[in-house]
Amino acid sequence: MDDTINKHGNPPFRVVLIHGGPGASGELTPLATELYKYISILEPFQTKSSIEDLISELDDQISHNAETPVILVGHSWGAWLSFLYASRFNEKVKKLILISSGPFDPGYAVDIINARIQRLSENNRKNLFRWIERLNEPDEKNKNELFREVGELIYMADSFNPIPRENPDIKYDYDMYLRVWNEAQEWRKSGELLNAASSINCPVVAIHGDYDPHPADGVKEPLAARIKEFKFHLIRNCGHHPWEEKYTRDEFLSILTDYIVNP
Repeated sequence: MDDTINKHGNPPFRVVLIHGGPGASGELTPLATELYKYISILEPFQTKSSIEDLISELDDQISHNAETPVILVGHSWGAWLSFLYASRFNEKVKKLILISSGPFDPGYAVDIINARIQRLSENNRKNLFRWIERLNEPDEKNKNELFREVGELIYMADSFNPIPRENPDIKYDYDMYLRVWNEAQEWRKSGELLNAASSINCPVVAIHGDYDPHPADGVKEPLAARIKEFKFHLIRNCGHHPWEEKYTRDEFLSILTDYIVNP
């Protein structure tokens, strides 16, 4: 039994959900459960600490458990990982769906942190700064727990009107986050991330909320100029986790299921 994979339903698995984070796998499990009403879902977890190793791990998970070519559905950081995977293994990807992706051009990323901070109450801002300061201390022994606390505040800032979460089973790994995210930012800065578009042959769909602090244009503009078959859906009054938004969840699920159930 592979403990790095959740299987929702029975084979064949032709739809694969890729978690965001990095270092915070588990947020997509409620979405996988919802989509399982329509089709079997493969939900792999990420355990490696470099982009190349994560791409290789994902290929191993897909090759041994899915029927290719698959529909890859990536959320947040997982959208980037899916994008990079599709550029390397285009014969194994039928369609690429990017949910709440980070911007592909660093110029669009400069205001993300400030947008999040401004949405928090004064007390939560103080907590955020205090926890981040502790995360930067070399001798801090509770980094994964602090990372969870930071993640919960970021979730609040990223959401427009979220439905209550029921104790999501999210696996927090701050060391993995630090290693992978620092590398990912370098790939974006150098252009290596966006250059992967030249090797993607499948249709690409991006779904984004207009309340997401990650600017929608940072996804739409770079990809529309480089991907031949590209569609973009902007959902009003929707944050970074569309399946958990009270007023736009149904709209999001309708868009997503149309792409995966009727490919």
